[in-house]
Formats: sequence, structure tokens, C-alpha cells
Amino acid sequence: MPRPRLVRYLGLAGSLFLAGAAWLGGASSPWEPTVTPRTILAGREGVLLPLCWLLGTALLIVAWWAGRRAVPSLRWAYVTAGLWALPLLPFLPLGSYDVYSYACQGWQQAAGLNPYAGGVDLLGCPWADAVAPTWRTSPAPYGPVFLVLAAIAAKLGGSLTGTVALLRLIAVLGVVALGWCLPRIARRAGVPPERAVWLVLACPLVPIHLVSGAHNEAVMVALMVGGLTAAVARRPLLAGVLLGLAVGVKATAVVVLPFVVLLFPGLSRKAMVAGGAAGALAAVSFGSGLGLGWVSGLAGSGVSVQWTAPPTAIGMTLELFGVPGAVAVTRILGMIALAGVLIVLWLRARTGDPLVSAGLALAATVLLAPVFHPWYALWPLAVLAATVRRDTRWLVAPPAVAAALCLPDGYNLALATKAQGAIVMTLLAGYLAWKVMHEAKSDSRRPGVDHGDADRHRRVP
Repeated sequence: MPRPRLVRYLGLAGSLFLAGAAWLGGASSPWEPTVTPRTILAGREGVLLPLCWLLGTALLIVAWWAGRRAVPSLRWAYVTAGLWALPLLPFLPLGSYDVYSYACQGWQQAAGLNPYAGGVDLLGCPWADAVAPTWRTSPAPYGPVFLVLAAIAAKLGGSLTGTVALLRLIAVLGVVALGWCLPRIARRAGVPPERAVWLVLACPLVPIHLVSGAHNEAVMVALMVGGLTAAVARRPLLAGVLLGLAVGVKATAVVVLPFVVLLFPGLSRKAMVAGGAAGALAAVSFGSGLGLGWVSGLAGSGVSVQWTAPPTAIGMTLELFGVPGAVAVTRILGMIALAGVLIVLWLRARTGDPLVSAGLALAATVLLAPVFHPWYALWPLAVLAATVRRDTRWLVAPPAVAAALCLPDGYNLALATKAQGAIVMTLLAGYLAWKVMHEAKSDSRRPGVDHGDADRHRRVP
């Protein structure tokens, strides 16, 4: 077992290297032609930028992986995760230009414009040159809750720098709230709270994409896990309100709601959860003046075509072998499969553990959705880390790989490996599908098989 001190300072060294990468080549304003694997060595920093990025990412991943068996206390986990995030706060965002899109959408909302009516090219924004060209014509794909927060940041921040700083502060507060909630769920599930906090807060995706990149996943996941915390504390109305607000950041959070309803006996409590969610979302939607425009804005999130999403990878592979239009078809089939998986998980959760099923539902959403970005891996991790008591290697591996996908300025390495990545992902998806079906058949043939902590969260009395 590695020593805790070694784990802590190994990860801190990685964070310092990544801070150097952010200083040398983070997502800058105005937007610059993207650094790619072919051009990164030809830049003005030469080998220094890729070296900082490689060493920083590798050290964070290794330290996080090793530390899952070396967490001496909850306080130690908090302090270590904080130390890893701290060096990234003063520098440029890492991993994407998305925070600049948030800033412009917030400016539009604060100026009385409708961010769902068009992109920055149509509606305008004083900081439009900082937004990645891919998203300049797209309306906001986020819910009204986040747009209200972004508008507050834009109003108070005044400048692009001030707005980004406040958006980063909002993300950090989301991470802090998440850290407060995780131990409470973990204790109810019989999971060591220090392990749950470590797996989530020390995950390299958190300092890179939530803290440095200021991704709104920090707010969505914090509200979602906050709703789960309220549910296990027997507060159905608060649980519903928090989950409704989470949906108002990103619609994906709605996947969790049907499973939380199962935690409560009686129609009245179930209705309080559903009503609280619907009421909170409606209040922000119409109170902000945005109405239901965010529903149509969701269509813009499927623009990206990368092999990191298994249905898209399968379609790309078929197109490589001469099947035209396969990506559109496999994406539709993926969504149909997702609907089926969610129904099966919900039916099983009625006699099992709704919280674990909610985490698995989020994992299925990540795997079967048309688009995958590295920070999406945090959705299921935040729930499963606090509810699953078994071996955690399968929880750690996907986020570890995802953490290495983006160069400092946000270039996704999937773009440079389209054919190779699509084929590898297709083979991996086939193997995983076979393994799941094989284990399901094996379990059905074994009477009395242990399916996990089925009674831990079966109902909240």
C-alpha cells in the first residue's frame, strides 16, 4: 500500500505541472487556432508545454489511482483534494473553451437577450472572439438555472476576466458542496466516507475540468448529489427541489429522478419529490423569462462527432467500411437501447437499491448517448463512489482515461485518432456488451447470488 504522504505530494507535483501547462498554453482569449498533436512541439514553448501536460496528467492519475487504498481519514482526503486544485486557480482554463461560452451566454441573459434564440454570432457578445468557432452559431444548450448564474457572473464581473473568475468561483462552490454531501450518502450506504470523497474530489477530472475549466458539471452534480442527500435524510420536498434545479443546469440530471421517487413510501411523498422538482424547474424557467426555450437548445449539444461515444464510434467504424449514414442510425439505436436499459434498471430498483441503480442509469446515459466529453464521466462517479462497496477499479479506470483526452487548450485527442479510436471503441463496446450479457445469464442461473447492497436504500421509512 502506498504511503499517504507520497500520494499527496505526487498529485501536488502533477497539479503544479498542469498549472505550468495552463500558463504556457491554456484556453486563452481571444480564441487561437487549436494546438494539435502535430503542432504542439512547433509552438513557441517547444517541448515544455507538452512535457508539463504529460507529466502533470500522468502524476495526477497515478496518485489518484494509488490513493484509493491509502486514504487515512476524511480530513486527509479533503485537504489533499484541495491542495491538488489550488495551483490551478490563478491560471488560464484547462481542457476547453467552454467557460467563455458560458460568459457570453450569461452576458446575453443579463442584457435581456434570449440565449436560446441563437449563438453569439447572431445575438452578439463583447467577448465573442473568445468562444470556440464550433459553438459561435449554437444556442445555449444549458438550462435556465445555469444561465441565471452565468448572468449574475457577467453582471457582477463586468469584464471577461471578472466573469470567468466568478464562474470559476461558482464551480468551486459546487465542488465544496459536493464534498459536503458525499460522506452523508456514503455512511448510509455502508461505504467509507473518506473513500467516497477521495474517488470523486481527487479525481483528476475535478481539478482539470471543474476547477480550472469551470465546467457547469460542478453545479449540476452538486445539486444532483444534494438531492440524493436530502432523499436519504427523508426530506422528499427538498430532494425534489434540488433535483429540479439540477435538471435546470443540465437536463441529464432528470435520469436520477425516477429512482429517487422509489426511495419514499406512499403516494404523497412520491408526489412531493416529483412536485418539488417540477415546481423548482418551472419557477426558474418562467421567473427568468426564458420559459421552455432550453428544451429546443438541447439539440445543439449533438454537433460533436467523436469516437469517445460508443454509438458514434460504431457508426464511424461502419462508415469506414463503406456504410453511408451509419452514425445517425447508430446514434438513434443507442438512444433506443438507453431507454430500454433505464426501464430495466428502474424495474430492478423497485426491489433493490434505487441509489445504486441511479448511478448505473447515469453510467448507461454516458455510454449510450450520442456525445461524450471527458467531464461526463463524473456523473456516474459522483453517485457510485458513495453507494458501491465492491472493488473500485471499474469506477476509477474510465475517468482516468478521460482525464488524458484533452490537451491544455481543449483540443480533444479523439479528433486526431478518428479511425483508430473508432475501431478500438467498437471492439471494446462489443466486449462489454458480451460481458454484461454473459454475467447476467450466469447470475440468473445461480440461486441466491449477491447483487450488491439491495437492502441498504430500499425504502426511506
